[in-house]
Amino acid sequence: MGEKCRWLCGELMGEQKGLSDFGGGVAKNRVEIYADARETSEVVSELEALGAVVNVKTLEVGDFILSDRVVAERKTRGDFESSIIDGRLFNQAKNMGENFESSVFVVEGERFEERVDRRALLGAVAALLTDYGASVFFTRDAEGTAEMLFAIAKREQLGEKRELRLLGERKRMDLAGQQQLLIECLPGVGPTMAKRLLEKFYTVENVITAHEAELLEVEGMGKAKAKAIKKVLTSAYKK
Repeated sequence: MGEKCRWLCGELMGEQKGLSDFGGGVAKNRVEIYADARETSEVVSELEALGAVVNVKTLEVGDFILSDRVVAERKTRGDFESSIIDGRLFNQAKNMGENFESSVFVVEGERFEERVDRRALLGAVAALLTDYGASVFFTRDAEGTAEMLFAIAKREQLGEKRELRLLGERKRMDLAGQQQLLIECLPGVGPTMAKRLLEKFYTVENVITAHEAELLEVEGMGKAKAKAIKKVLTSAYKK
């Protein structure tokens, strides 16, 4: 919860810099991509073979930044399963969505390792599409991944004349978005549950002051989650 709230409060806000701010610069008709330093060199090599100028840096969000509004996360099929199991997937989707207008997940490989039930896999993909507004693509190998990333970056930069920045322009949230983000700071509460709570109680204040029994009336709210929420809201602050 703490990590999520730090992102919500904007600790990663700051001056946004394009490639030109780091010296050098490239021709305007060339595609430029930021790649995370922890990302596989195979995809980077394939991107360079396609003609992209790839700048490798430690990225705060995602594996590849394709424009000021598009970020991409690359996962092997095995890593996709692991990120569902350990909960990383949706945290990554949330962080990407908070910092870029468009989030892309590229899932690479021939087959899954079958550590996650097929229904759970489909549910995770459905959540990325509907709850987080992300796009999900499946590719066979690093070459296919690079082709997809290059196509998006080319359209963004050469077609749409978008700039490239290390962090995107954060979305301007309306009142409803701000209210939802506040509720998502509660333990075990994601986008779907936050919407359900606000739809039932109408205001953030009503959600916070609701009794445990009232919270249990919300679809998908279990006893453990309701207790955890009330504990956070009613416990005395101690350093």
